[in-house]
Amino acid sequence: MISDVTHVDRRRVLRLGFGLVAACALVPFRSQGSAALRVITLFQGATDALVALGTTPCAVVDSWSEKPTYRYLRAALKDVPHVGLETQPSLEDIVLLRPDVIIASRFRHQALAPLLKQIAPLVMLDNVYEFKQTVAAVGRAVNRQQGAAELLLRWQQRVTRLRQILEQHFAARWPLTVSVLDIRADHLRSYLPQSFPGMILSELGFQWNEAARQASGVSIKLSGRESLPVVNADLFFVMLHAEKAVVRDNYRTLINHPLWKQMQAPQQHQVWQVDSVTWVLSGGIIAANAVLEDIERLLVTGRSA
Repeated sequence: MISDVTHVDRRRVLRLGFGLVAACALVPFRSQGSAALRVITLFQGATDALVALGTTPCAVVDSWSEKPTYRYLRAALKDVPHVGLETQPSLEDIVLLRPDVIIASRFRHQALAPLLKQIAPLVMLDNVYEFKQTVAAVGRAVNRQQGAAELLLRWQQRVTRLRQILEQHFAARWPLTVSVLDIRADHLRSYLPQSFPGMILSELGFQWNEAARQASGVSIKLSGRESLPVVNADLFFVMLHAEKAVVRDNYRTLINHPLWKQMQAPQQHQVWQVDSVTWVLSGGIIAANAVLEDIERLLVTGRSA
């Protein structure tokens, strides 16, 4: 996930607040028992979860890449309006859509919470990447608790099955240590066990090196190539942060560096390139299942595409 939180100007929030009080008084809300709930999702993982539960939101925020909507969700979200950026949703657009429920996150939207509550009941999640908690919370918000429970049960069954396959496939080499690397134009980031991909990999039984276990947060930044040994592991999953020449050039330089070639994953030919939307930016259960598909496809069947 992108970790920068847009600063909300206090004067603008207060000004919008006075306007929304008046606007909400003029817009009649729908009866929640008379029709399907009108739900607005303000972060990617909540949108993913809502789609997984078979519900179409009445509005969403722009995706981080593949704008305005991630490709894997485009069919499900065809013609669904957008209400701005995840870091700065448009309160004016939200109130005009007359939602019954708004799903947001404290990480992104704490400053806007008092105003969002004036528009509709607000569900606030603690973060944007703990996808199982998101599924459960979204299920409760839209009265699809049974559907959420079924999604989570199928997830657990699939993880158990894949973990057994990995144990059998790698035999005495199991468990492998792993690093998830995000190649940027001028540095790389290594995602930690607490991140979206990190939680999935840990649940499958992958291990982490000492540096990853000791670090806090969701990722660490490596600015210099002399720091490469920090991410040493049996297996690398690599993402190119953007399809730009400067990012590709940085990756080519990186993999030709002597320190890179000395690490375990390159030496064992266990470096696999994966999609950044699925592995990091999405944060939802549909994407998490796609991560499982990638892992089985790449590591067990050996197919790169």
